[in-house]
Amino acid sequence: MRIFAGSRVHLLWQLLLIALIGMGLHAYAIQYERGLAVSGMSDQISWGLYIANFTFLVGLAASAVVLVLPAMLGQSALARLIPLGEAMAIAAVTMSLLFVTADLGQPLRVWHALPLLGTPNFPASILAWDVFIITAYLLLNLGLFYRFFRHPAHPTPRLALLTAILLGIGIHTVTAFMLAGLPARSFWHSAALAPRFIASAFASGSAVLLAVLFLLEKTMGRPLHREAMPLLSGILAVSLWMDLFLLGSELFVRFYPLASHGHFAVAPTPWAAMAVEGLAALVMTVPGLRRRPVWLLGACLAAFGAVMIEKGLGLVVTGFQPTPLGEHVDYAPTWVEIHVSLGIWGFGLLLFTWLVRMALAAWDRFSQPFATKDSP
Repeated sequence: MRIFAGSRVHLLWQLLLIALIGMGLHAYAIQYERGLAVSGMSDQISWGLYIANFTFLVGLAASAVVLVLPAMLGQSALARLIPLGEAMAIAAVTMSLLFVTADLGQPLRVWHALPLLGTPNFPASILAWDVFIITAYLLLNLGLFYRFFRHPAHPTPRLALLTAILLGIGIHTVTAFMLAGLPARSFWHSAALAPRFIASAFASGSAVLLAVLFLLEKTMGRPLHREAMPLLSGILAVSLWMDLFLLGSELFVRFYPLASHGHFAVAPTPWAAMAVEGLAALVMTVPGLRRRPVWLLGACLAAFGAVMIEKGLGLVVTGFQPTPLGEHVDYAPTWVEIHVSLGIWGFGLLLFTWLVRMALAAWDRFSQPFATKDSP
């Protein structure tokens, strides 16, 4: 199988991602030499763009459950797409681990968090639980994807699917607990954070899968699984509305008492993300709109971007305001942080592109579930 085979569009896409990787490596070399002083973080803002991406990507990895869970319930249309979910999970977990490595400053510090090798303070540390579950989830998806690539005709064992569901929900729940377990940060200290993380993860994951299926049809001539589209669209719509409901409930509890006393002020970016997310939810709820390809792709991209902002910088950085001393400290990512982040995203997208092509090749060897347009 030739991973690099494909049209000129795919070649240009891969060259673009390779260019982003090169730019990211150059920026990371500067950070490695000078330390985190080249970032916009400080003693008051110790988590920035890197951890914001990590928080979002862990949810994207967990969202593979949107395919596995219906498959457990007998939805064969989504069961055929499980390898795409596994590919998305592998790429997202890999990117999240790279963002953690970048956030540590020196990559050798990762050694201390590794199970059995370092000193992760397990089971007392929530971070140790996060590392353990993420590692197990990555290894499971790698094993399942390899098994599918070698034997695409063999169905995935139900025990493996059940384990993937538990680990998928677990990795994002533990990530939410890592934030919610800090009582000094009132913006994170909420019991609704974990279910909101799960709802937003399902929204971003189903948006990615819908967009990938749409692009596979337009760029490679492989028609969509028509029976899978309504299911994924429904999951996206319900997940968006649930995320907006939980987010709105949190905002009311946090800001209504301040607004009633005339002390209400917040940056406009999270509100803009909520508005975009609401529009995407509305489009996905109206059948006439989501059946139109342009509206469908636009809603998927809007949902992906809105959740990324709302659960990324809108949550991580805002949670540091104010500091325990009552100070308000500004944070803006530097060009080094931005370039390193783009490089990691370039690597993750390139890995995802290769895994999708491997999945398509395996399908073609088996029964060609994605028939080409020229097929009878």
